[in-house]
Amino acid sequence: MLWRIVLSGLLVLVSAPLYAVTYALEPDYTQVVFRWNHLGFSSPAAQLAQGEGVLEFDPTDPTKSSVQVAIPVSTLHTGVPALDDDLRSADFFETARFPTATFKSTKVQTGATQDGLKVTGDLSLHGETKSITLDVRVVKVGTNPRTGLPTVGFDATATLKRSDYGLGKYVPQVGDEIDLHITSQGVDAAAYAEYVKANAAKKK
Repeated sequence: MLWRIVLSGLLVLVSAPLYAVTYALEPDYTQVVFRWNHLGFSSPAAQLAQGEGVLEFDPTDPTKSSVQVAIPVSTLHTGVPALDDDLRSADFFETARFPTATFKSTKVQTGATQDGLKVTGDLSLHGETKSITLDVRVVKVGTNPRTGLPTVGFDATATLKRSDYGLGKYVPQVGDEIDLHITSQGVDAAAYAEYVKANAAKKK
């Protein structure tokens, strides 16, 4: 999956702004936490992890950026095994039938703060595709002190209705609105390829 997304992103680079950098999103640092209201008594949460994707980002003009990411719904984890099984079942996410959620941006706008962006795109989940807007904060653009590679990090939030994606069981007793908190870290794809190549040569 990742190589297809990376290839697609590299093709986009042909028409990208001069100073845009192609970043490969790092799976170990790309995850989604979602939270819902349970009968009015509590707000449990679940996590999806190991997202893969490509980001085109130009800090001098972020509005020309783009991102596409895929995340395996099978990584869903609440810390409660029985609830995990229920959410993965045909009653909810049907992970055997719909194993992946994807997001592809369609528009990037400046946000209310200097480090903020509004990223609109198509979220495909459980066989449905709807447009959502993420409130994004650029956490840091710089060099990873451990790898020496150009790296960028983001946090994002959004709210959606699970019933829009065919996941409306128990509404309204269990809340329809889902709060999303997304975190992602990307590494310069070209620099990372050279980094992997150099490390492989050292092991020979």
